[in-house]
Amino acid sequence: MTFTGGALPDTSESGDQLVGLFEVAEMAGVSRTVVANWRTRDKRFPAPIADLRSGPVFRASQIRRYLKRRKSHMAHVIATINLKGGVGKTTTTAALAEFLSAEFNKRVLVIDLDPQTNLTTVLVGEQKWESLNDSGYTLATLFQDALRPEGESPKFNLGKTLQQNVSSVDAVRKVDLLPSSLDLIDVQDRLASMSSGRFYSNNPTDLLRKAVRKILDDYDYVLVDCPPNLGIVTLNGLRISDGYIIPTIPDVLSTYGIPQIQQRVRAFADSLGETITEIGIVVTKYRAASAVHRNTVARLEDDEELPVVLPTYIPERDNIAGSAEFVGRSTLRQKYGYQGEYKAFRSMTEEFIELVEENA
Repeated sequence: MTFTGGALPDTSESGDQLVGLFEVAEMAGVSRTVVANWRTRDKRFPAPIADLRSGPVFRASQIRRYLKRRKSHMAHVIATINLKGGVGKTTTTAALAEFLSAEFNKRVLVIDLDPQTNLTTVLVGEQKWESLNDSGYTLATLFQDALRPEGESPKFNLGKTLQQNVSSVDAVRKVDLLPSSLDLIDVQDRLASMSSGRFYSNNPTDLLRKAVRKILDDYDYVLVDCPPNLGIVTLNGLRISDGYIIPTIPDVLSTYGIPQIQQRVRAFADSLGETITEIGIVVTKYRAASAVHRNTVARLEDDEELPVVLPTYIPERDNIAGSAEFVGRSTLRQKYGYQGEYKAFRSMTEEFIELVEENA
């Protein structure tokens, strides 16, 4: 199909975004010449949906799938989310990052979007976090930039905000962090009123993607710790994610919001013309002696409408609760415990890898 005019075909039914060669090159991190060579030499390159005077245009989702197939290495970006706090979300995310690095030799980026900043302090300590926060080297600055008056220079510095080789465990060598800030609480409430910018180019749910897209594929896994809500900051995390996991205590209150998460994520993904895969439910703080816990796990596993439950349940133990303290340790066994805790986290991480790669 060839269009000689300047109008684009209607894509309202699919909800997909359209991109030109410049945007394709930007998505891939290469020059337009390289993209032109791909179009000429690679039969897998998607056909344009229209040829305008300004050049061909493509469906963004088809381009993303092509880039994933083309590149031998692209990051798996996975969000962790639950609408209830205190369910072990931070501990699960930190453990996944550390085990992916130390036990499976993966390069990991952790993006902490939760204003409680617990994950940040677990990985760099409270003193380091305070220094970063005072200097403006947190993700709060990224979102604050979107609220500044037009013409005012942005202050977010990705290079200085990115903390490399974090974790207090010697065996963990390949985990980087984009830290959070308490200021995100105020920022989220104000983002809905941000200026749409020239030609409506500003989208409040697209701020994080624009800021970090050039570094994502430096990693094997990117873990995005989302706030316990479905607000704009959370949607920024989901916007860059291929899938999500739901850490939860197996009780009524902690699992009540899972269908709502599924529905909202699915609707958000549909609005983008994308797929955000349900990777699975991670059972945390499990007490085998509790009838409530046993019955809730059975219900989760039997409900075909819910995501799969990872087979390994993380037990409730003092050692795991104490792992949130930023204290120097040599090994993950020393941090998480010798009485089956280390084994549980390692097994859960292995199951996580299998599910993510299976759904990629």
